[in-house]
Amino acid sequence: MTATLNPPEAERSEKPASRRGDRIFAGLARGAGLTILLALAAVFIFLFVEGWNGLNAEEATYRPATDFLGYIGPLILSTILAAIIALIVAVPFAIGIALFISHYAPRRLATPVAYVIDLLAAVPSVVFGLWGGRYLADLLQPVHVWLHDRLGFLPFFGPDPASPNGRSLFTAGIVLAIMILPIITAISREVFAQTPRLHEEAALALGATRWEMIRYAVFPYARSGMVSGVMLGLGRALGETMAVAMVLAVTPVATLNVIGTASPATIASNIALNYKEATPSRQSLLIATGLVLFAVTFAINFFARWIVGRNERKQAKA
Repeated sequence: MTATLNPPEAERSEKPASRRGDRIFAGLARGAGLTILLALAAVFIFLFVEGWNGLNAEEATYRPATDFLGYIGPLILSTILAAIIALIVAVPFAIGIALFISHYAPRRLATPVAYVIDLLAAVPSVVFGLWGGRYLADLLQPVHVWLHDRLGFLPFFGPDPASPNGRSLFTAGIVLAIMILPIITAISREVFAQTPRLHEEAALALGATRWEMIRYAVFPYARSGMVSGVMLGLGRALGETMAVAMVLAVTPVATLNVIGTASPATIASNIALNYKEATPSRQSLLIATGLVLFAVTFAINFFARWIVGRNERKQAKA
């Protein structure tokens, strides 16, 4: 009777070691999370301290603008427009490729296609910039003319004439779309593949087509992961520097026209182009613009995490 009530000696000796391992792992995980928070706080403090003078500098520092809002406004507009173009182009392709790899392509084809898409993320941004500025811009120039002739009544494609060399915000957005494509594809592919097999088989057993199964079983399960992938791609598009700087023909004019020659730089590319030769007051101004970009990116990611959490709570209640 005593032998049945007391646990074996081996089991009793393993419990303290197991608890010790759990404590070590929990401490490491907690330390990693706090390190990330400290790093973000350090970046914010640096940008705020170094860029404070740029918020209230002399009027000559903001030329051709007269104040900080007039200086940062065109940069924010260009940054957001380029990121929106990138998302409009990249998201449908990324989701389609992810679905093809996870649900349509045979295994012998899906594996190499996934490898090729993942390799796009390893290409340096300067290579995309060279390709976009020297080749893609010329290739897209007829598209610029077509958009201006057919859709010139919209502020995004008129009334100014199309760029004669194709180096516009539209081309920069296409380059950004290619750069963020592997990020969104990889995350979407993984969440699609994790959809419970029973959900898919149940939908097919009820007579659903493959597309209906994906629509009603895969997409609801993967919605939060898809949003996370899109937001990561958006963060990459907002912060890209060299590719945009090498493609875009920069002017200080604020405009909604994405195919014309008058396009201001994005915030990140403006910093990369001007920081090295800037005076101390101008450097403070550029750091202040970096603070604005940091805040915009943080706000977008916070909003994305709120959407993901809201969807997860809805699924838990369902």
